[in-house]
Amino acid sequence: MKIAIPATDQTLEATVDPRFGRCRYFLIVDTDTMDFHAVPNLAERAGKGAGVQASQIVSNEGVGAVIGSNFGPNAYTALKYAGIKVYNGTGAISDVITKFKNSELQELSESNVPKNAGQFNG
Repeated sequence: MKIAIPATDQTLEATVDPRFGRCRYFLIVDTDTMDFHAVPNLAERAGKGAGVQASQIVSNEGVGAVIGSNFGPNAYTALKYAGIKVYNGTGAISDVITKFKNSELQELSESNVPKNAGQFNG
């Protein structure tokens, strides 16, 4: 399965960026082969709607799941509408991938931060 993770850098040694809509990169990882590539988050500096724009970016990559720590209501709704599962995960990206593969991450059933939570926290 292809997954997307908001990342602080372009490597698997990076950590999960807590700001889904305003992260610098998304790591797109094939969990079967561990092939990955980084996608710049063009929504990082958006005045409004960064979460929805970020959701479109990862949807365009064909991912089946996103792992991160903070998902606002608009981003969460956009991801679910696109058929993308949303999981809570923090820390080192390599550890988060292992936990995902071992079914140790919690799938979110709703947004876990208020609207615009990451807008002024960059």
